[in-house]
Amino acid sequence: MTAVTRSACLICQQEDADDSMSIFSEDGGWAAGIVPGYEVPGWFVLRVRRHAEGLEGLTARELETFGRRARDLTAAVRVVTGAAATYLMVFGEANPHFHALITPRTADVPVGMRTGNILKRRLGHADLHGSRAMVPEVRVAYERFASQSPAAMA
Repeated sequence: MTAVTRSACLICQQEDADDSMSIFSEDGGWAAGIVPGYEVPGWFVLRVRRHAEGLEGLTARELETFGRRARDLTAAVRVVTGAAATYLMVFGEANPHFHALITPRTADVPVGMRTGNILKRRLGHADLHGSRAMVPEVRVAYERFASQSPAAMA
């Protein structure tokens, strides 16, 4: 792991984001919201709140809670956007702080931009206003999924 200051880490800087960019920020060490450079409506980043690099940098508790947060946020995005599929991507190369990008694959995404190619959409489909407009509805949907017991979702 590399010593990184908060000011040098784009993902750590999201701790200072305003509420219009945040789905949640205090959920068992996890937060989710819009990240600069990825302002495509429906795209959200799930991130561990402390600086941890890579999946191997997570604590046992963070590992236990990651799956549930990812499932609940992915479900919320799918419900709100009506997506046929929802992608969860983890790279950690350009921004090593552990985070996952969640992107809906809606009907308007052409075949050539599906799967990993969906990342190309950020170049021509960035819309900060449209992204922020989705936050309240995704927040409500996330809270609904997060409040269900694990057994209820089985």
